[in-house]
Amino acid sequence: MAASRDKTIMRSLGEFVGHIVSGIRANPTRHVVKHETEEAERGNLVLRRTTIEEIEVRPPSASDESSRAPSPSASHHPPPPPPPPPTST
Repeated sequence: MAASRDKTIMRSLGEFVGHIVSGIRANPTRHVVKHETEEAERGNLVLRRTTIEEIEVRPPSASDESSRAPSPSASHHPPPPPPPPPTST
């Protein structure tokens, strides 16, 4: 119990506020692609397997952005659609 007395109330309050702030700043979005549950009963035993497939998109870090210098020929716009076929009148 001596170790718990070493922390001051202000330190505990700062840790608490820090956890709240990190929870607010975190990106809570998850993209679940597939959620599958398989179940088999054998007498008093239930076997259950749950598979969750997710997609997580992480923002690029500063080192990734600096190493990806755009090439002069790279275009940020998609190519224009092909012209429609000629119609006979």
